[in-house]
Amino acid sequence: MTATAAAPAAFSLKQQFLDSLTREHATTMKMLRAFPAARADFKPHDRSSSARQLAWTFVMEQVLMTGAVTDQLKLSGKFPPAPESFDAIVDQFSKDYEQLVALIEATPDERLTGTVKFFTGPGKMGDVPKMDVLWFALSDQIHHRGQLSVYVRMAGGKVPSTYGPSADEPWS
Repeated sequence: MTATAAAPAAFSLKQQFLDSLTREHATTMKMLRAFPAARADFKPHDRSSSARQLAWTFVMEQVLMTGAVTDQLKLSGKFPPAPESFDAIVDQFSKDYEQLVALIEATPDERLTGTVKFFTGPGKMGDVPKMDVLWFALSDQIHHRGQLSVYVRMAGGKVPSTYGPSADEPWS
């Protein structure tokens, strides 16, 4: 870098999170839309969640993020029941995402530096930074999206590219 070249602008932790959330949401939506909605009760194993339950997890992770940002995080250990319609879940995920982004954008950075009570181990709760809870929920969404990609293939759908090409969506 020359003496006259400007250094890149620094991004806030909030903006870094929003940028990642936006990218990952688009990829998760591709995966949800690739799943054959008529097969919503598909389970690859008796101990596995159904595709409908897995998709509902994405909605609940956004509820968790919203609760952390608004200081209204309530952890009961159990999700409310998922709607019967897979398409309704996908619509809810999309709608809630728009509201979550608007909420985070409107929240001053200093309000995101606080802590909330969150799981710190089996049967243990502690004070956890809000941004850590947001990243945890996003990382968990990414993890479950990977699971859903396997469901898509097994249920007869075409697996979209995520971080690189897939057999069904090559980058050629």
